[in-house]
This record gives sequence, structure tokens and C-alpha cells, in this order.
Amino acid sequence: MSKNFDKYFDGDGNVREEITADNLWLKYLTETDNIYVNAERVKSINAISGRETIEYVMRTLDILDELIADENTLKRIISEVLKWSEVAKGGLEKERRTWKDKGYALDIHNEASASIYAENHITDESSSDEEKNRCRLIYILIKTHGLIGQCIRGEIPVSHNRELLLLNALTDEDIKGLLLILNECIIRAVSDDIWTSIKGDVKVLIDRIPDGDLSEYSAKYRLEKLCPREIDIYDDDAEFFEKNVFSKYELWYFTSALSDFDMGQIKTVIKNVLKQLEDKNVRHLNFKPLADSLYYDYEGKKHINVYKKRIIEKYILDASVQNVNLDVSIENGAAFVNFKFSPVCEKLIDFCVEAERSGLLTFEKSIIVLYDMFGFRRDAFDRLNNEDKYLDTMNDVASSTKDGIINYVVGESVVDVGSGGGILLDRLQEKYPEKTIIGTDISTNVIDALNQKKKKEGRSWNVRVHNFVDCPLEEKVDSIIFSSILHEIYSYTEGANGKFDTESVRRALRYAYDSLNFGGRIIIRDGIKTDSSELRKLIFKDKSGLDFFKNYTHDFKGLKDISDEKKVSFTDEESLTVIGDINFIREFMYTYTWGTESYAHEVQEQFGYFTLAEYKTFFEELGARIICADELLEPGYPDNLNKYLTLTDVDGNEVEYPASNCIVVVEKKYQ
Repeated sequence: MSKNFDKYFDGDGNVREEITADNLWLKYLTETDNIYVNAERVKSINAISGRETIEYVMRTLDILDELIADENTLKRIISEVLKWSEVAKGGLEKERRTWKDKGYALDIHNEASASIYAENHITDESSSDEEKNRCRLIYILIKTHGLIGQCIRGEIPVSHNRELLLLNALTDEDIKGLLLILNECIIRAVSDDIWTSIKGDVKVLIDRIPDGDLSEYSAKYRLEKLCPREIDIYDDDAEFFEKNVFSKYELWYFTSALSDFDMGQIKTVIKNVLKQLEDKNVRHLNFKPLADSLYYDYEGKKHINVYKKRIIEKYILDASVQNVNLDVSIENGAAFVNFKFSPVCEKLIDFCVEAERSGLLTFEKSIIVLYDMFGFRRDAFDRLNNEDKYLDTMNDVASSTKDGIINYVVGESVVDVGSGGGILLDRLQEKYPEKTIIGTDISTNVIDALNQKKKKEGRSWNVRVHNFVDCPLEEKVDSIIFSSILHEIYSYTEGANGKFDTESVRRALRYAYDSLNFGGRIIIRDGIKTDSSELRKLIFKDKSGLDFFKNYTHDFKGLKDISDEKKVSFTDEESLTVIGDINFIREFMYTYTWGTESYAHEVQEQFGYFTLAEYKTFFEELGARIICADELLEPGYPDNLNKYLTLTDVDGNEVEYPASNCIVVVEKKYQ
């Protein structure tokens, strides 16, 4: 617990000292019904207590005690600034209404807090000149507190620190020292990591302000800070923001609200906001309402509400849609930005959130159906709120045989097809830093996530949109890796015979082969079909497993070459037992291991489409030299599934799991 918290509060959380004119700040911060939290800074929405502001102030005072141990004039000044800097976030409704009537923009809390401090201190004409100067100094520091950080984040111009030049009663060195300590207190109280990452920038900016150097950061620099996920900031984007935004407005909570959107989407939102601000007296663009509404708790942690986000994306593409409208309200010189959803959309979003939390398979499937009905999904591969978890899982399972396949890479250039979470791209870069590494995918979500990952982690690989089902690469390469992607091509590609047609896989492999230099390799790690028509028995350890199986039997449309009667030939509810074709049982087991959240997507896929013999025959007919062709069982599958079921032959004897995967490596022969 904070030392200062113990100083001001007893064990029950009650204020220890009597509230007087000298500590009104404590009253405003503790006697309040206003909850003001930056959603970007919390790990869980449900964990918000309403005491975040007072706890933050106590942390700033603790850090001040750490930086200045002994009481002196400098410490007393900074302490007073810290105590009053957040008061505009507090107060009871009656007090907040009075402040608003006076014209205080409470959400621009540095200016409003300075005004509240001033009305309690600077109006006292009986004070000595020394006390008036001291109060004036504190007022300026409250009003400008946080602006250094906002400049570095790209939210406001450097020139907004101009009032710091009025601190002429102090020497330049005193101003620099005071500002450095003050900023360390307010930034470290948010996050030690943030302070560590920007303290150099803070010091550079503080060093030049007392000299009157208020030269601005470039528009491109500001955009890079505001949009950290953007790979490149283009000149026309910087020019747009310089002309229409940076020269006119201060930005609040911009990154919190908009960082999950791309630059094109952000510009569209900004353009529509500006249309509503024509001829309006507005200096601040405040996106906190949008930031607050975009988040909710998912599995106990704060998560962006992708159901809302997809509807907003639909609006961005076509502002005439009837489901959502941009909502801009103006108060005391500040425009507050949010999106207002139609009642139908509000109910749809609520349903999806609750359906997701329920974990019921029918609800999981209905989310996809409903979002497709309204056209809210990006594409057929859009997993909505399960996307991040899916990509993380793909990365988690990338160990074992996935790592081994990169040893087969040859040549100077390598392509990872269907790059998913990007783990294979990272492995390739680490093992072959001198090679040209390219990732491809046809999913918009995956490409966006990979570009964000590349920028955040400083990776050298590149990604692009490409589908081998449609065409070869424009350029020749030396190695092409299909790691757990061919079964998706098989399952989702609509050919002349519909989905689940091996011709889609053959076409993709032919185009990949055409994309190779001579001596180049195709490297495959994927599911493998069992070359057998035996029957297998599953004995579930819980009724939920049998329920999952019955759902799967109804929903799975693959294995078109096996009759329904052969797929499942026996079911006994009482003993939780089923008997079916080995390949159907195999497909079920290796879908079941993904769990209920991924079910709506995994049930659409057939993991094994070729037997090992069929792979060999295809590549031999293509003229390729087979380097490796092996089938194997991923150890993770039985380790997980044995907790939920037992696999036996029809007589009840436990048997080994069928092979789950294969590794096939072929080389393009020189002609």
C-alpha cells in the first residue's frame, strides 16, 4: 500500500484528518461519485473500483518522497501541484455542475483543476505578495502538468507549454529541475515502463523550453506516436493531419480509442468528426467516450469489443448504414467523440458478448451467422473475438515439428504461406537472418496483425496478400513452406465441386511449384488422412464430450467420400460411447482438442485430405524429387485428449492414436 495512502487514510479507507480549506483537494478526490479512468491503463474493466484517481495521486506523492527525501520549498511546491492536479476528476455531482456552469471543461482536467485551485487560493487579496507568487506558480504548473507527456505522445503542439515561460521568478536550471521531478512523478505513477521508455525525450524537451525553444515536432513524428501500429506514415496522411487537426485542436485519448483501427479508417472518422465541427468553437477533440465504450472484459481481462468494432468498420466503409452513427457532443470548447448504435445493434452486441461467455456451441455458431447476416464480418476467416486467442494458440503450438521443418529450407528466399500468428516468420528470421523472408495470407485480420507485430518487434520479414489457389508468385523463390495451411485451402476454397475438393490443393501446389527456382523446395507440414477404413470406438469421460460429438456429427460437412452411416455406426448415450470410421473419428478428435471457442471455425475444416501415398503420387507426377515423406502423431494431442476420452478398437482394446500430421519435402528438379 502507498505510504501516503496510510498517511491520509485509516485502515477502513476513511480520511484521517479533518477537511479544511487547506486540504480541499482531499475532499474533492474522496467525496466523489465520478469514476474517471483511462481504459488504456487498466487490465480489467470489472476491476475498476472508483478509487483509481486518489490512488494515482498517492502514488505520485510516494514517488516525490522517493526523489526528495527532506522537506524543502521545492518539494512543498511539487506536492501541492500533485495534490490539486486531478481534482477536476473528482467532486460530487452538485460541485461538478457548479464547475461546469463556470465554464470549466472538466474532462480537460489540467485546465479545470488549475481553475478550481485558483478559486480556492489566488482570489484571497489579503495574502502576501510572496504567497500570491507561490500560488501563481502552482497554478501554472497545474495548468501545464501533463503537457510534456502529451507533446511526446503527439497529442498537442509544443507551443502549448508557453505558459511555462512565465515562471520568470525561477532560474532556468530551477525550472528544468522542477519540471523533471514533476514529470517523473506523474508519468511513473502511471507506469514505470512508460517513464523508462520516454524519460530521455522528456528531458530533451524540458531542457529547451526555458530557453524559449518551442519548435514543433513534425506531423509525421506526431502521427507515429499517435498510431504506433502503423507500419509507415505517408506524406499525404501527415499533411492531412497537419492542415486539419494538429493546427487547430488538442487531442485527448486519441490512441486509446483509435489504435486498433488502420490509418484509412482513422482518417475517415476524423473527416466525419470535422464535418460536424464546422463553425463551432472547439479547441479539444476528446475521444474518451469512444475509448470507454470500446472495451469490456473477456476471460477476466480487458479486451476490445470486436463486435462493436466490426459495426464501426461497416460505418467507416459506408456512413449511410442505419446501424450506427457518429456521435459528437460539444461542451465548454471540447468535442466528445463516440459512436451511437441502433437499438437492434445494441441488442446484437449484448447477445454476442453473452453468447461468447456462455461457451455453448449453438451460440458460438449463431454469432457468425448473425454477423454475416448484417455483413459485419471482414471475410470468411474473420474469427471475431476469438481471433487474437486463435493467433496466440497458433504461435503456442508452433513448437515441436513446426520448428523442425525450417531445417529443410534452401536458397536465398523463403515464403511462409498462411503465416497466422507469425511465429514461423520469426523462427525463419532467427535461423536465416541473411535470407529474404516473405509471409503471405488471404485474411485481412492476419495481415493487419502481422504488420503490427513487425513494427512493434522490429522484424525484417515482410508480408503480403496472396493466394496460391489463384496464381503463382510474381517472382521466383527458393523455398515455399505450407505449414498447416493446405487443409484450410481444401476446406474453404469453392471449386467446381464445392468445398472439400482435392483439386484446390493440387492447384495451389502446382502454382507453388511454378514459383520455385530450379533446386527450390516445397515444404509441407499438415494433417494426414489415414490409409485405412477400420472402425474406432470413443468412450467419453463426461456427457459434455458426447454432446460435443453430436454437434460435430451434425455440423461437419467434410469427408464426402464416406457415407453418414459409415461415419458414425453406433452411439450409446448411457455408456457415452460411439463407433465410427477411423478417419471421421480422427477428424473429430483433432477438432475437439481446440475446444468450444474455436468450434464454429474448426468444424468447417477437414484436417486430413491426402494419404501419404497420395502425396507421393501427386509430386512424382509433377516431376518433383521427394526429399522427405513421413507421417507422425503430435504428442500434444493425446496429452490433451486423454483427459476427456479413451480411444479403442471395436472390441474395447485401447489403440494408438492415428497419425495426425505429415512432413513432406520435395525439390524442383533441374531441367
